[in-house]
Amino acid sequence: MPNTTDKIKVIAGPTASGKSSYALGLAQNNNGVVINADSMQLYKDLPMLTAQPTLEERALTPHKLYSVLDASQPSDAMRWAEMAKKEIQECLDQGKTPIITGGTGFYLKVLMEGLSPMPDVPEETRAFATKLQDTMGNPAFHALLAAKDPESAQKIDPYNTQRLIHAWEVLEATGKPLSYWQSLPKEGVVKDWEFDITILLPERERLYQNIEKRFDMMLNNNVMDEVRALHRRVEKGEVKPTANIIVAHGYRALRDYHLGEKTLDEARTIGIQDTRHYAKRQFTWFKNQIKQTQNITKLNYIDI
Repeated sequence: MPNTTDKIKVIAGPTASGKSSYALGLAQNNNGVVINADSMQLYKDLPMLTAQPTLEERALTPHKLYSVLDASQPSDAMRWAEMAKKEIQECLDQGKTPIITGGTGFYLKVLMEGLSPMPDVPEETRAFATKLQDTMGNPAFHALLAAKDPESAQKIDPYNTQRLIHAWEVLEATGKPLSYWQSLPKEGVVKDWEFDITILLPERERLYQNIEKRFDMMLNNNVMDEVRALHRRVEKGEVKPTANIIVAHGYRALRDYHLGEKTLDEARTIGIQDTRHYAKRQFTWFKNQIKQTQNITKLNYIDI
């Protein structure tokens, strides 16, 4: 019989915290379907580098929204939320348990709380913002944003590249700061859904060790084949240099190694450091941004 409770489980936390295996076990014990909420794992071009579940793991229980987009396709929180809602409703209709898992906190927040209406940003504006950030580097780009939109800049970590670019492109495209659009009433919440959230927050040093071990395992398992293949697509013009997937942690450093611009040790160090910085931001975000609301029935923080 169809599930009438409309309860949705969410497994969140920083990268390398064990979300995928935790969600898999939960799905196996609860007639569940694992639904991806990681912005990079949507793409099929870097499955190993983005730490997607293996084919063997996916065979154990249904997995949705992994490797569903080509690197050339755009994506954002609203598009993901619409795809996720479809998969969630299908699970509920079939009497299965939807288990949303991933580390892109903003995607989860949009699903649970809705999103203020936001105008489309022209592709050329996004491309210019991305190129500007890449040329200037994050601290200088953050300072430039702060001069034009201090309210948004104050809320954004200087090393959160995607959010910095988004704030800049919205301001450039609309003439109004991101904070203006975010102040408008939110849309898109499914009122009958309730969320049971588990946030995995391992001890910080152990998390960093997990990141290093995972990166080394990728290097030992031919992750460079993925990097070279994606770089060839960029060179051919099939994928734009400003595509979402290009900011996958470790990709640029390993691409530079492939091109002879960095040694393997340099690329490894940068890839691990970038991933650690991202995990640190995620750790802080999940501790501060997910709050008990009317549609969140349970909120647990655990260390596994």
